[in-house]
Amino acid sequence: MRWNLGSVNSYLLASLASELRDSPVLRGAVSVQALPILSSLLVRRGITDADSATRFLTPSLSHLHPPEQMTGIPAAVDRIDAAIERKEPILIYGDYDVDGTMAVIILKTAIELCGGTADFHVPHRIREGYDLRDDVIESAAAAGIRLIISVDMGIRAFAPAETAQRLGVDLIVTDHHLPGPNGVPNALAVVNPNQAGCSYPYKQLCGAGVAFKVAQGLMQRRLAEKDHTRLLLSFMKVVAIATIADAVPLTGENRVFASLGLEALRKAVNPGLKALFEVAQISTKRPPTSTEVAFRIAPRINAAGRMDIARDVIELFSVKDPARARELAAKLDQLNTDRQEEERRILRAVDERFSGDPTLCDSYCIVVDGEGWHRGVIGITATRVVERYNRPAVVISRQGEEAFGSGRSIRAFHLLEAIESCGDLFTRYGGHAHACGFALPAANVPQLRTRLDAFARARLTLADFDPMLDLDAELTLDEITPALFQALHMLEPYGVGNPEPVFSAVGVQLTAPPRILKDKHVKLKLRAGERGRAVASQVVLSQVSVDESSPESPDRELSAVAVLVTPNCHPDSAAIRRSEKLASTTELRTENRELRTASWRNSIVFDALGWNMAERLQQSPLLAGDAIDIAFTIGHNDHPEYGGLELSLRDIKVSVTGQV
Repeated sequence: MRWNLGSVNSYLLASLASELRDSPVLRGAVSVQALPILSSLLVRRGITDADSATRFLTPSLSHLHPPEQMTGIPAAVDRIDAAIERKEPILIYGDYDVDGTMAVIILKTAIELCGGTADFHVPHRIREGYDLRDDVIESAAAAGIRLIISVDMGIRAFAPAETAQRLGVDLIVTDHHLPGPNGVPNALAVVNPNQAGCSYPYKQLCGAGVAFKVAQGLMQRRLAEKDHTRLLLSFMKVVAIATIADAVPLTGENRVFASLGLEALRKAVNPGLKALFEVAQISTKRPPTSTEVAFRIAPRINAAGRMDIARDVIELFSVKDPARARELAAKLDQLNTDRQEEERRILRAVDERFSGDPTLCDSYCIVVDGEGWHRGVIGITATRVVERYNRPAVVISRQGEEAFGSGRSIRAFHLLEAIESCGDLFTRYGGHAHACGFALPAANVPQLRTRLDAFARARLTLADFDPMLDLDAELTLDEITPALFQALHMLEPYGVGNPEPVFSAVGVQLTAPPRILKDKHVKLKLRAGERGRAVASQVVLSQVSVDESSPESPDRELSAVAVLVTPNCHPDSAAIRRSEKLASTTELRTENRELRTASWRNSIVFDALGWNMAERLQQSPLLAGDAIDIAFTIGHNDHPEYGGLELSLRDIKVSVTGQV
């Protein structure tokens, strides 16, 4: 794996650190020692001034933009308001994934809170497919529906929009996907921040985020102002799930949704949400993390649309009976288990193909197909193939004479351009740089395989298949402190556009042989090597002149709280009790400051966990005393006795410094 540590503009870094040091909002929240690293991380995220940094680090409802600034929302709110006044039934037409179902829940709930009546339609992935359909609009019109609102779809539904107009049905399209070259459909209102002429300040909302802005505008129109804050925070829970699951950038308004929504989820009272948290085994004693939402909540919601019908998700979030909520949550949990098994089945078939087909192993773009593979899981299976083989991958399900495919890509390869180069083979296709979906005659699959591989060979080299790990900064172990962890915590929640910071440390020493956990994970004990000690000694020399009364003096740095939160310093952490740690603080205060700081910092032994690294280390064993370079993130173990800061390994390399 290649490590990529990009440079940071030193002028912008120094300027931002200086501004943040004087910021009244952040004063006391970020230590002077952690400030340069935090400032560097912000600059890497394109945040270069104190005002932007403050908004990023302290998201608030006040940071939301007025909904009426989005083109189409005034007209949409007018029409929904009129439907509520006239007691017209409204149909909400949404997608079957997390974003679509959460958007349905948001808009349906808002309309009902404002006194209206709303039903919904979520298409079946296999039988109906994605986007608006003429026959559904015709059935709705026959049932007396005169207002249909699409959520998370419709921006290219030109024919359905014409059908609605012909039948006297008002159509409001709310979507976030990019419009096509022909503009937007002829609807009563089109709400999409990405449409031409829309001056809305933030363009990267998910479908549920756009639906939320419509709901926000409607509630401002019909509800008392005193109810707004409470209701907006309540809706944040659902918007946060969709925003994280849809992998839109966690910046701007999306960051407000995710941050406030995750905090609000800790106090969830909705029976469906509580039941979903139970089956996903997520504690409500603290706010869930974005990782828990992305990998434990979202897959269970998505499983309904992938394996069955997504109506169960809407009912789960709407039901009031806890017993029924638990029943529905258990069903989603089982569907997710079924999805995982189907995914494993396809991956086993892919691995068998690789074992028996040398040409597939040499492919620059992997194309694999199978009869009857479940169309609901081929997209996520393609993701797994890319992760496993580090090459662009297309997974195709053949259904008789038809075939349906989904692809995922690597950083260096624009997948949509590759698909467009074979456009004559498809009956339909779409996507972007890193993902695509399509349908084609099954007879065209061999030709597609040949042409995609040729396209990839003309644009990729073998070096492009080396996985790349982006690093945020190089640290020495002595720089990993409670103050830094506290500063990093302010960057959460992590996600697209705001990834969890990944650091590197060079020449760290392994104090004991690696421990294998559950046959697949490893646990290392690490301390600073010679390079880390040299850097730490320079830090000590630079601090000799610091006044003892300064808030940033080493004495303050060695407070009892710091000792409690930092990793245990003894090689055998179980040997030190908390009372002994506190006593050691008093002893340390009596020692020479220079020696005290150096020995305290450099005697720290960090626990470092390497998930799924056991096989790798068994092939290349490490011994106590070896020097290694590590790439890692910084976390915290909450164990009451042995907790503290710990490292989560992303990669390990034998250090060029050799033995310590």
